[in-house]
Amino acid sequence: MKSEVRTVALSTGISVTCFVQGQLDQTVDDGGAPLLLIHAWSESWRSFDRLIAALPTFPLVAPDLRGHGHSQKPEGGYSLSNIAEDVVGLLDVLGLTRVHLVGSSSGGYVAQELAAKYPHLVASLVLVGAPLTLHGKPPFANEVELLTDPISEDWVRESLSWYRLLHTVPVAYIEDRVHDGLAMPALIWKASLRGFYEALPPTESGAISAPTLILWGAHDHLVPRYHQRTLAGRIPGSQLKIYEETGHLVLWECPGRVANDVMEFLRTT
Repeated sequence: MKSEVRTVALSTGISVTCFVQGQLDQTVDDGGAPLLLIHAWSESWRSFDRLIAALPTFPLVAPDLRGHGHSQKPEGGYSLSNIAEDVVGLLDVLGLTRVHLVGSSSGGYVAQELAAKYPHLVASLVLVGAPLTLHGKPPFANEVELLTDPISEDWVRESLSWYRLLHTVPVAYIEDRVHDGLAMPALIWKASLRGFYEALPPTESGAISAPTLILWGAHDHLVPRYHQRTLAGRIPGSQLKIYEETGHLVLWECPGRVANDVMEFLRTT
């Protein structure tokens, strides 16, 4: 299936880079819409490389969010609602009226915001290691606030140790995540994190009605089990699937299994 990387100018005033696979006017099996993949804080669309490889026949879009990857890096506009508006602007430019959302970690927080505020755009929702809430400063926020340019490669590598891995992850994939971190100026590290923890949790500001699959690692030390059960309880009809022997970074550790679960979910939704 044909794929390309595009740079797209949005109505929100910035340009973003996005990976596009297939003809977006085609449908995903019987799901009636392409996939939209939303990456986590400090990553880029390339964090979905291994997932995309397991979905070779799916039309999909994977953007670099504002300030990340090769997208434009303005000084402001990093609130959760601003990021969601960027995604809506991207869909508008691409001519997409409905998508199946897949959000990894804090990308799942953005996905929840979209599902709550723009339900007409969301055909279904897959949350992969996504938080119920990010409200309030995380333990590492003070460390992030001390960052200065140029960002230290040693610091970026050390920051990856915040997320315990129980499965072997290819070295090249880890190196790509280091590159993602180095592509972000200190201001963006701070502003984008602040945008998450200052936001009202999406399930407290609106209702999510889209069919939803929640994938969570049983050894996630950042997103506790009761948060996932609460999240599932707030989304009527949602399914919670627990990955044993897996930590917070479900996408990193189990991309093949995530791909299979996404395909099965779309077939049965």
